[in-house]
Amino acid sequence: MITLTINDRTHTVDVPADMPVLWVLRDVLGLTGTKYGCGIALCGACTIHLDGQAVRSCQLQAGHVGDARITTIEAAHTIPEGARVQKAWLDREVVQCGYCQPGQIMSATALLTHTPRPTDAEIDAAMSGNICRCGTYVRIRAAIHEAAA
Repeated sequence: MITLTINDRTHTVDVPADMPVLWVLRDVLGLTGTKYGCGIALCGACTIHLDGQAVRSCQLQAGHVGDARITTIEAAHTIPEGARVQKAWLDREVVQCGYCQPGQIMSATALLTHTPRPTDAEIDAAMSGNICRCGTYVRIRAAIHEAAA
């Protein structure tokens, strides 16, 4: 049994310690906002926060989380920066297909939490691990600047 704090709720799950957090979220707890993309932490679709840091849940083992707090896209709006990012995403019409957007939003939220007024270079660096096949990078950057304003 593993106990995880996810979105400010405690969950005790009966899963192997090496199960990726992504599968705990999606398959065990039904939190399907976090997406499966590549499975090797390269695309960013599965990005969550672990104690406020953006991490890839497809490679994070449930047994390694310990007492750290997990935040998923389902609770991004509870973080002030997350609420601003989500509003800016809508205002700037960032979403095209939408598949990568939960990971993009979680990475952008972590960036603004730690760097309230990022430069283009800081945005590019923070978002470089998030792939958008639709190519909405210009709108993503504009939305991050709007959320930071």
